[in-house]
Amino acid sequence: MPVPSNRSDLGDFACFLAIARHLNFRRAGLELGVTTSAISHALKGLEARLGVRLVNRTNRSVTLSAAGEQLRAAIDGPFAAIGQAVDDLNRFRERPGGRIRLNVVADAAALLLAPVMGAFATRYPEIEVDIVASNRMVDITGEGFDAGIRHGGTVPEDMIAQRLSADLRWIVAGAPQYLERHGTPEHPDDLRHHRCLGVRLGDDSVYRWEFTGPDGDRDIAVPGHITADDSRTMMAMAIAGAGLTYGTQAAMAREVAAGLLRPVLSDWAVTGPGYHIYYSSRRQVPTGIRLLVDLIRELRPMGL
Repeated sequence: MPVPSNRSDLGDFACFLAIARHLNFRRAGLELGVTTSAISHALKGLEARLGVRLVNRTNRSVTLSAAGEQLRAAIDGPFAAIGQAVDDLNRFRERPGGRIRLNVVADAAALLLAPVMGAFATRYPEIEVDIVASNRMVDITGEGFDAGIRHGGTVPEDMIAQRLSADLRWIVAGAPQYLERHGTPEHPDDLRHHRCLGVRLGDDSVYRWEFTGPDGDRDIAVPGHITADDSRTMMAMAIAGAGLTYGTQAAMAREVAAGLLRPVLSDWAVTGPGYHIYYSSRRQVPTGIRLLVDLIRELRPMGL
C-alpha cells in the first residue's frame, strides 16, 4: 500500500474522519465547511492513492469497509490530538481564530446570542461562528456541532452543561381583541373553554402547559386546532387573534410592552431553568466556545 506523505493526503484524511464520524457526506461537509461534492472528491482521491475502498456508499446508507474501520482506528487519535494542539495555540495568539458551530433553540438565538454577537465579532474577528437556530432535538456530536444551547431541563444527561441565563418565567398571553371576544381565563381549568396554540417540542411531542398556584402544580393538555414549534410564529398568530399562546416572558416582552399581547393567569406562571450551553464530555471545548461563554457571562443579556 502506498504511504501517504503530502498535504492533500492529510486533508483527505480529515475528510475521511468526518465521514466516519457522521456516516453522512452532507453532515461531514457541514462540519468541515465544504460542499458535499468536495467531500466525495476527497474520498475518491484518497481511495485511489491508497488502492483500497474505505467507504461503502449506497443510495440509502454509508458504512465503513473493513479497511476503513482499520484506518479510522489508526488515525482518529493522532488527528484529534493535532486538532486540540492547534486549538490550544489560540491562547498565544493576539487574535484567536477558528470556526465554531452551534445548534441553538430558536428563542435563545434571538434573546441570548444576538445581543452579544456584535461585541464578539469586534473582539474576535477571526473566529467564524455558524449558528443553526432550531427547536428540533439533535445529536450535536453526530451532526457536527461543537456545542448546543437549550433550556436547562432538556440538556442530554451525557453532556457537560454551563448556565448562560437566569431562570425563565413561562406565561400565557392573548391579544386584547381575543380576550374581549372570548373572556379572560382566571384559572388554568378555564382554558378548556378557549382556543389555545399548541407547542410542539423538539422531540415532536406536544407540550402540556404547566402551571403552579395556590392549589398546587398541574399540567394541562390544552384544547386547540393549531400547533407550531416556533415562538415567533405562535406570537404572530396570537396577535392575529387565533388563540392564547404559551411561552417565556422574555420572548414576549416586546409584544406585551407594545400592547399587542396581554398576559393572563399571571398568578399561575411557572419559573423553569434558564438557557444552558452543552458539549460532549469526550473532547475539550474549542477556544471559540470558551470565549463566547465568557462574553455572555460578562454582558449577561438575560441575567445570570
